[in-house]
Amino acid sequence: MAEKKYRKGGEFLLAAGKDDEIFTPEDFTSEQRMIAKTTEDFVRQEVWPKIDEIELQKEGVSEDLMLQAAELGLLMVDIPKEYGGMGLDKASSTLIAEKMGMAGSFSVTLLNHTCIATLPIVFHGNKEQKTKYLPGLAEGEIGAYCLTEPGSGSDALAAKTSATLSEDGKFYLLNGTKQFITSAKWAKTFIVFAKIGGKEFTAFIVERNMPGVSIAPEELKLGIKGSSTAAVILEDAKVPVENLLGEIGKGHLIAFNVLNVGRYKLGAGSLGLAKLALEYAVKYALERKQFKKSLSEFGLIRKKIAEMASRIFVTESLVYRTVGLIDNILEGIEGSAEETSLQVMKGIGEYAIECSIVKVYASEMVDYVVDENLQIFGGYGYSREYPAERLYRDARINRIFEGTNEINRLLIPGMLLRRALSGDLPLMRVLENLKNEVADTSSKDEPAESKVGEPAWYRKKLEGARKAVLMAAGLAVEKHFKDIGERQELLALLADMISEYYALASARLRLEKGSIGVDDWRSQALLNYFPAAMERLRTWGREVIGVVVTPGQLEKKLIVFEKFCQLTPFDTISVRDRLAEKIISNKGYPRV
Repeated sequence: MAEKKYRKGGEFLLAAGKDDEIFTPEDFTSEQRMIAKTTEDFVRQEVWPKIDEIELQKEGVSEDLMLQAAELGLLMVDIPKEYGGMGLDKASSTLIAEKMGMAGSFSVTLLNHTCIATLPIVFHGNKEQKTKYLPGLAEGEIGAYCLTEPGSGSDALAAKTSATLSEDGKFYLLNGTKQFITSAKWAKTFIVFAKIGGKEFTAFIVERNMPGVSIAPEELKLGIKGSSTAAVILEDAKVPVENLLGEIGKGHLIAFNVLNVGRYKLGAGSLGLAKLALEYAVKYALERKQFKKSLSEFGLIRKKIAEMASRIFVTESLVYRTVGLIDNILEGIEGSAEETSLQVMKGIGEYAIECSIVKVYASEMVDYVVDENLQIFGGYGYSREYPAERLYRDARINRIFEGTNEINRLLIPGMLLRRALSGDLPLMRVLENLKNEVADTSSKDEPAESKVGEPAWYRKKLEGARKAVLMAAGLAVEKHFKDIGERQELLALLADMISEYYALASARLRLEKGSIGVDDWRSQALLNYFPAAMERLRTWGREVIGVVVTPGQLEKKLIVFEKFCQLTPFDTISVRDRLAEKIISNKGYPRV
């Protein structure tokens, strides 16, 4: 049997992709669309009527909604069938995450439960642990994930919580405090990380009713007020040795691998929240009159609507491209949950770079969208009587959840370089080839410019963008090879360039795969987004070059770099207006 082929993580930067390799929202099956509809109906019909009660954490409301979600199967998609789950593909579970993004604080409760509170047991639990805990988690017994501590957030391995084996060898005694734990108020089980002997970072399954476990008072938060957030206090918490999860000293693998799933699902939830914000903005713009006209008729409001839709479209493209890569590498894995769990975890980990990109890109996209949504509402947007202010507050946490955006910006180029140095990616060879190409000053005939927005035009511009990213990365590595890991600002610039290219390429491939014409709203969305994105790439790249190139070489390098980023201006106002008209007439982001 021929070995299954798949795109390696980070490979998108080494060569232009092909449209037949990408998964897009246009590819959803009828079953996946039904799952999405079921989730959205649940949110609109069951969650929204209780939003005020959820925000006040009224007793029993969120717990009852979790039980209802369980009855619909929304908690069991990622749980293997033999343990009460459905074991569906990742596109299906990502669609649930996207639609749950419209559910306000309740989305945090549900998505935290189905992802980082459940998957550690799915991936790392033994048969007995899975049998004991997964059916309850699938049926709505809420779980929580305990990694952060008062003195360790991003630096998770600096945790102080200790685990000491009892004299009779039957229990571990856990001591420490876990901070900002989502669903602490309601959780029955906790995934807790502690150091055995002060050194071996290890995971444990801790039950709420175990001796020595207590919950601190609720945190008073800026947003997501309806989700529970509190410290979990462990004082000689008596945890049976059989509740040790995975291997001693391998807790970091559990802690960090599950975050890859959390990151792309957070991106999907951000996408759902952004679509809802756009829906509210359009509705208000149609209803609100000023100067005897609706807001939707004013050019600057239409510009905002078009910009919101463009950013949503591009983000949607990269979210589902990433999920498609994961589903592709997992396809065909067969066997029991115990036999396949490590393969699944490894498959998802292959795209850790892409997962970090999704997390950063989507969380910053939704911040832009909710901000513009509030601006369209004007003074009413600042009032709690309208939804804009809650969306604005709720969105902000996404840049902190699942590893801050700063940490993820360091991970994106860092992981790429590590994969290159280990031989997993031929990045160094690609950089060397580009260096030789740049050094070749022989005259070359330039192909005739294609019509703006056509496939050939995008291919040419994005090939230039890809080379611009590689050129900046190559020069940075050449200058700071030994200490580049310490050059955080430089790494962040490279991360932004890599992410922007991945997003643009994802949207371009989506258009080509679907043979979507230049007059379609999706083409208009990318065309509207494109000039500003290319300008951002250019600005970031110029800053990198200014840092790493000597003054004597600066002008020469910039001439080449500017050529890669070259973009002739076109009528963006007309593009935006056509896009805005489609979004307004549709009363929100169109379904595909």
